[in-house]
Amino acid sequence: MPSSAEAKQQVQEHFREKARSFDDLYEDERAVQRLLRPGLFRRRELALEAVRSHQAPRVLDVGCGSGRIGELILRDGAREWVGVDFSEPMLALAEQRLERFGDRVRIVHGDFLEVTPSGPYDVVVAVGLFDYLPEPDVFLARMAELCAPGGSLVASFPAWTPLKGPLRKVRYEWINRCPIFNYTEPELEQLLREAGFARSEIRRGRAGFLTRSWR
Repeated sequence: MPSSAEAKQQVQEHFREKARSFDDLYEDERAVQRLLRPGLFRRRELALEAVRSHQAPRVLDVGCGSGRIGELILRDGAREWVGVDFSEPMLALAEQRLERFGDRVRIVHGDFLEVTPSGPYDVVVAVGLFDYLPEPDVFLARMAELCAPGGSLVASFPAWTPLKGPLRKVRYEWINRCPIFNYTEPELEQLLREAGFARSEIRRGRAGFLTRSWR
């Protein structure tokens, strides 16, 4: 298992090379795509559900990538969207996509733990992020700090499955040299509680978990 610094570098390289292909996953809205990749759409809908529960919320999107979910969040009424990512190619796509929203958008390049965008936020979104983090507890604690009272975190966490687990390991770790991590429900309950979230809802899907956690 690589060190935290090595894992970060490997993940950064992976998303530098694969930015366009990851962005394209959200392009196809056909029914067959929803059938093959339901998690992409479920986590998007949960994020929007959280945004709609507030009036003109401030939203922090950690690991925002190309701004696909950010675009929908802004469309649904967020007064401010702050996207953080350490992949410059991903952020270049986000800048193009979100330019029309003007000063409601702030894009931050860097490591989330180091750039520390000022809070509080009504909604923190972290989908497709925890797949790649060797120290999820540190990230979750920081996210809890940035949540406003009554605010919530929407996050996705992959789980090992007999079918997809080996395939993902070969694809990411062996072929692309990008470490990936999996979670269990008891582990998630403990991580979220110890991070400082008072209550969490955990939904199990085919390939992992969707969570919404409140301060």
